[in-house]
Amino acid sequence: MKEYEVYSALKVPINSKIIVRLDGRAFHALANNLNLKKPYDKDFYKLMEGVCVDLFKEFGASFIYTFSDEINILLDNIPFNGRVEKLDSVIASFASSSFMMHLNKNIKKAVAFDSRIIPVVDENIVKYFKWRQDESWKNCINSYGIWLLKSKYSDNEASDKIKGLKSNEIHELLFQDNINLNDVDNYKKRGIAIYRSIKKVEGYNKKENKKQVSNRSFINADWNIPIFNEKFFKEINVIK
Repeated sequence: MKEYEVYSALKVPINSKIIVRLDGRAFHALANNLNLKKPYDKDFYKLMEGVCVDLFKEFGASFIYTFSDEINILLDNIPFNGRVEKLDSVIASFASSSFMMHLNKNIKKAVAFDSRIIPVVDENIVKYFKWRQDESWKNCINSYGIWLLKSKYSDNEASDKIKGLKSNEIHELLFQDNINLNDVDNYKKRGIAIYRSIKKVEGYNKKENKKQVSNRSFINADWNIPIFNEKFFKEINVIK
């Protein structure tokens, strides 16, 4: 019966880097179930940070970027011999399990993430993550826009009113209500990044009887990332 496993031999290109993108399934309903604060719930983002750190450790990621219920994982050492079925199923299920552990409460329906794989070459890494960060910004604009409208109208009326509005029109709508999106928390506009950083640690060398400074690597959850550009990715050693 092994011959019926027609997709089991499908692998990512040899010696490639990949991005695994996870999206929460039916997270709009989950947000209602959890009674998350609108337009942004900081506790939810802390939970997503925890999931991303778990993924970073488990799969040896080079870089992870998250906003809303989306997680983008850059891998250059690809596990499971690059088998697509394994990558999609194991990483998505691990994220779901991690989410439930960090949530640590009973909910009405199990949490799930879907998964897709994007092969990527070095010169497109910045372009890809800039694309997703632009999506984060659009999400921020729309989230604040619909939140404001729902404070004044019914859900259906608010949805109808925001349809077809351009980003600058939503900006103006918010500005008229004294909401300036330039002033909101950085993570709401740009998302959160997980990557390795180096910090200097002062210790004591007993053998030489003197203080010494060494470099230690740690996983950095960065809530204050810049607008993505080549300089940023070079500084954190994701690209050369």
